[in-house]
Amino acid sequence: MVLILVIIVSAAGGLALIYLLIDWAFSAPRYQGPITNHFNGRKFRNLEPPERKGFVDFLRWQLTSKRGRWNKWTDAQPGSASPPRVNGKELRVTFINHATVLIQTEGLNILTDPIWSKRASPVIWAGPKRHRPPGLRFEDLPPIDLVLIGHNHYDHLDIRTLLRLRAEHRPRFVTALGNRALLSSHEIDDVIELDWWDSAKVSEELRVTCVLAKHFSGRGLSDSDATLWCGYVIEAPAGNIYFAGDTGMGSHFLEIKDRFIPFRLALLPIGAYLPRWFMHPVHISPGEAVELHHLLQPRVSMAIHFGTFALGDDGEFEPLRQLREALNNKDHNASDFWVLEHGEGRDVP
Repeated sequence: MVLILVIIVSAAGGLALIYLLIDWAFSAPRYQGPITNHFNGRKFRNLEPPERKGFVDFLRWQLTSKRGRWNKWTDAQPGSASPPRVNGKELRVTFINHATVLIQTEGLNILTDPIWSKRASPVIWAGPKRHRPPGLRFEDLPPIDLVLIGHNHYDHLDIRTLLRLRAEHRPRFVTALGNRALLSSHEIDDVIELDWWDSAKVSEELRVTCVLAKHFSGRGLSDSDATLWCGYVIEAPAGNIYFAGDTGMGSHFLEIKDRFIPFRLALLPIGAYLPRWFMHPVHISPGEAVELHHLLQPRVSMAIHFGTFALGDDGEFEPLRQLREALNNKDHNASDFWVLEHGEGRDVP
């Protein structure tokens, strides 16, 4: 009996040690700062319900998941290289894939949530893997001046890609509260860290504002909501650009509209929305993206966050089918809600 107890205690101690090692290796540094209406001194929170589901709900989803169909791999050809610069009030947007978008205007080249890695994961041998290559080869990028990072999930803050950008392009990085410490730990130091509604002038013509999103954060086992999540508005003379990042529906969209309308371009996520009972608090659906298109009234909306990583129960092409159906149900001319091919670039009117 004593031997059995020793074995059980030893096993429990071993598991606890493994837990601590994994947590130490993967968890992001915790933000430290003054208490606000969305930070209690330890964790950030969304400003309105419903809150995201917990670990028990996550296990329930995993045990009852009905995954949609994905092609194992689509060996697509990369898109053509973008122009080195787009000057003046012209605006060009290139969908690389997932939430990675190249924005070119006023002589500045901006990347959102860049990921070129094969997996959205802390390790190269496990975790969500790509089902297609990036739409633009890394080697074909124009000089990158600015990188916008919405939150620290692995499919949005990919350290391997950020390190390569730092080495080859030396851009400035803009991120939400708490993420600078993680970047600095990897010797990425040219970082602007913003709270909701904070802004920074990034050139003579452009200003970037960190705006509310309804989501969450975390990279390890004990750093849940320890850093902030956000979207961005790029204020430009020829019209504002909205990058929603990852977000659920909420009243924050009305406030964003009131502060920044008119919009020339809105980048709206449409994927990883199923099952709705689990994803609704943190990811909008294709139908909700159409609702936002009508609310924000941009000159053009563009779909992002689909067709690359299987992160929800929706299949590879299900978000696009649902988007088309939602646009048809609204009796809407879809010419101002773009779905670009992976690697496709277009000039925004």
